[in-house]
Amino acid sequence: MVAAVTEDLEEPDSTPYVIELDGLVVGWIQWSAEEEPDYRYATIDIYLDPAVHGRGLGTDAVRTLARHLINDHGHHRLEIDPAADNDAAIRCYRNVGFRPVGIRRRSERGNDGTWHDGLLMDLLAEELTAE
Repeated sequence: MVAAVTEDLEEPDSTPYVIELDGLVVGWIQWSAEEEPDYRYATIDIYLDPAVHGRGLGTDAVRTLARHLINDHGHHRLEIDPAADNDAAIRCYRNVGFRPVGIRRRSERGNDGTWHDGLLMDLLAEELTAE
């Protein structure tokens, strides 16, 4: 897992941040953007240690980054793409205002080597929820 996170943090053209709880790193969140003016949007990716799930940290991190991308970078649309069967992540993103767009069939190879579906979700700036 450490190698996968390290690889994600070194991904070119993305901006990563760590997520801390009580002085310990418990996850990371990153964003990247399509800057072509006719197609401009930003994407968010997040990983949170399962030991801290259920505390609202993911929702807070996604909402904070979404607000930053909208207010400070001028993005009008954001995307996120959890595994289609990751109900907790989908619930978290819905709480921020993301809506399902559709299934990305067999879009990600899992640790078991098989392909898994992803759910494409998006958020328009005016749909971002307050807390």
